[in-house]
Amino acid sequence: MSTPNRVYIARLAGVAVFDPNGDQVGRIRDAVARMRPTQRPPEVVGLVAEMPMRRRIFLSINRITSIDPDAVVLGSGTLNLRRFEKRPNELLVLQELLDRRVQLDSGPAGSVVDVAMECSRGGEWALTRVAVREHTNRLTRRGHLHQVEWDRVRGLGAVGDNRGTANLLAVLEDMRPADLANALQDLPDARRNEVAAALDDERLADVLSELPEHDQVEILAALDRERAADVLEEMDPDDAADLLNELPPPEQDVLLDLMEPDEADPVRQLLRYASGTAGSVMTSEPVILPPDATVAEALARIREVQLSPAVAAQVFVTRAPLTTPTGRYLGMVHFQRLLREPPADMLGGIVVNDIDPLRTSTPLPEITRRMATYDMVGMPVVDGNNRLVGAVTVDDVLDHSLPRDWRDRDAAPTPSATDDGTVDDD
Repeated sequence: MSTPNRVYIARLAGVAVFDPNGDQVGRIRDAVARMRPTQRPPEVVGLVAEMPMRRRIFLSINRITSIDPDAVVLGSGTLNLRRFEKRPNELLVLQELLDRRVQLDSGPAGSVVDVAMECSRGGEWALTRVAVREHTNRLTRRGHLHQVEWDRVRGLGAVGDNRGTANLLAVLEDMRPADLANALQDLPDARRNEVAAALDDERLADVLSELPEHDQVEILAALDRERAADVLEEMDPDDAADLLNELPPPEQDVLLDLMEPDEADPVRQLLRYASGTAGSVMTSEPVILPPDATVAEALARIREVQLSPAVAAQVFVTRAPLTTPTGRYLGMVHFQRLLREPPADMLGGIVVNDIDPLRTSTPLPEITRRMATYDMVGMPVVDGNNRLVGAVTVDDVLDHSLPRDWRDRDAAPTPSATDDGTVDDD
């Protein structure tokens, strides 16, 4: 992002917003920050822009390529024109903080006149400094202006009408998605839906994947449809397809139509396969490279942080095109083999193809048997033309082999075998 390291937000008010083509799309009206645990300044997640007809939309901070006193420039991609709505754990910086009466640590009282956001080396923006005008009893003299660190100002804590939700989210922020899902199950339904709605789309997508189906459906139903479609776009296609399978077909169609076409297409494809088959449980986005890619390129690809360990455990080698359905499937290379080979070697020379791939119609028991037989973490799935259409990973098999209610905290425990071989129902 080509921009100063520190930006005072009040100075952005009214600045024009331009798309990558140089066309003006609106003007900045505010910044959106997410409250975090007490010791950490709020994270800036985006800006609010006013469009023609006074419509206000949200601009993710990750979509912005430059910020300066004269212009804010967006990167490429589709602009989400849905009307901006603040979530319970969010703070509108200018609307809620300017003119707020605060107290400086070991100093005078005053009012907020500006707030600065700064970008860390990791690319995260946060509110770091506050400009406070000292209060004075003299009518003809302005108080001294202090510029201090966020944590030296008292009175900037959780704000808005949903402080309980903001505080709860601060406590839950650093939890793993599975642990957060468990915590949500312990909340009353209304509170659970409120907290889930306050999560950002990516975080909520991760959490939904860890919840029982009935909780997923209830949380999704509590969102407006456009937000629900945004969350589905952030889910892995196989998880999104599993969730949509729990909805009536008319509701499936509505949500799929609201999703971006390139996000909806792989989900639609997965929904066509019969339940309990490789096609229905596979991921349609495994790691795919051509035979002339090098070992070094493959290792760089599987290091990408968004890949799950099971997906990153192997690279599938195909002819072009490299998106599913691909060109002809050639074989696979496990990551351990990649670690043993020279970085400049090509994948075509080390590819393994001595295990027959799965077909989209292969039933789950057969998948489980073959993966156990060959000690596989993931297996390719091909169509009738030997094109790679996806991969079944060990986590897919576990998810679909366990009882449907295994994620449900309220479900009765599965009977277990005792030491003498009898079944214990207690």
